[in-house]
Amino acid sequence: MRLDKFICESTELTRSLAKRALHRGDVTCDGEVVKNSGFKVSPQMDVRLEGQSISIVGDRYVMMNKPVDTICSTIDEQYPSVLSLMEIEKADTLHIAGRLDADTTGLVLITSDGQWSHKITSPKKDCGKRYLVELADPVDDSLISVFANGIELRNEDGLTKPAVLEIIAPTQVRLTISEGKYHQVKRMFAAVGNKVVNLHREAVGSIELDADLAPGEWRYLTDDEVSSVK
Repeated sequence: MRLDKFICESTELTRSLAKRALHRGDVTCDGEVVKNSGFKVSPQMDVRLEGQSISIVGDRYVMMNKPVDTICSTIDEQYPSVLSLMEIEKADTLHIAGRLDADTTGLVLITSDGQWSHKITSPKKDCGKRYLVELADPVDDSLISVFANGIELRNEDGLTKPAVLEIIAPTQVRLTISEGKYHQVKRMFAAVGNKVVNLHREAVGSIELDADLAPGEWRYLTDDEVSSVK
């Protein structure tokens, strides 16, 4: 990789600022000052900017416990973006893999890996998303087969994919879906004459939200969690 590109991908510097740093002699490679922006950086090389070691930030995979009144966007709009809750290098390379509404809480996955996030969001991959749902009105076991057979949503062609409904209490259920239609969980319950009062995502695939992760807190995923998304 060219040295100027290496600097840009390792820091917040633009290409022009990287070239200025090189011209000033601020960059060393294995202890030698290098001013040539086209110099080829090898993987094992010790590159330093103003004496500080720099390295390329690789793909990152994060879980966050999304608090209420935040949005899954890369910029602040009506509510703050979940990304604004993170102090992390090169946040501009990150995106949210599967969005939650502003009033929905729970597991959000954040990454710089586009192929990985596609596996989560694509309906063809059947990546289950499990929600804890508080309802306005009580439900009974008859609804389990209704959700398993698919539900017709307004302004949608065909039925939703089969969903797994577990009744915990008369007005509390767990629902696992493998799609990500707009407001899908809320619309599914509206279609059967009920209303979602609170919605919290507990899991995506086999990745479970940590019970001790407070709203707004985050951590990097383990290698096993990352590789569980296929």
